[in-house]
Amino acid sequence: MAVTAKEVKALRDKTGAGPLDCKKALEQHNGDMDAAAEFLREKALKDGIKLQGKGRSANEGVIGNYLHFDNRLAVMVEVNCETDFVAATDQFKGFAKDIAMHIANMRPKYVQRDDVPADIVASETRLQLDRALDEGKPEHIAEKIVAGRMNKWYEEIVLMEQSFIKDDDKTVGQYLQETVAEVGETIHIGRFQRFAIGDEN
Repeated sequence: MAVTAKEVKALRDKTGAGPLDCKKALEQHNGDMDAAAEFLREKALKDGIKLQGKGRSANEGVIGNYLHFDNRLAVMVEVNCETDFVAATDQFKGFAKDIAMHIANMRPKYVQRDDVPADIVASETRLQLDRALDEGKPEHIAEKIVAGRMNKWYEEIVLMEQSFIKDDDKTVGQYLQETVAEVGETIHIGRFQRFAIGDEN
């Protein structure tokens, strides 16, 4: 079917994808804007995963920051990319700012699962297993319940697994992969620190 320039522009505004990709997506989905947008989102995720998997170094970047209006809460986060060119773009700086705002509101403790110390994981696993057994669940069922509860626990404390505060249909990890696909470079979220008045952590 013929796709109009107006439809291509509308899809670009909605997804941030390039004009050629938007045109192809609309043609493949018979002009269905929602289906085309979902297709482009999945494509961005796949492209981002491929780029992240290439093992390229990311030694440039910015410090994203967030300061709450009452000056009682602030966040600094290191976000790395491959080149100073990408680091200087509004899109990359906007991504870093989004991550800082997310951290301020959602209070993650770690960037990814592998960062959680083994002793803390073991302690939480034992706690969840004892809880399931106390609820009268048979051991083989309890272990499955624990696996599900541990996933929920990771979603609460691990940045990459949290629902993104500005779009809870995606995780922070998915938002990162989409941004990687759009800027064409590996991106890593590094150290972060959250400061709040009266908060000991």
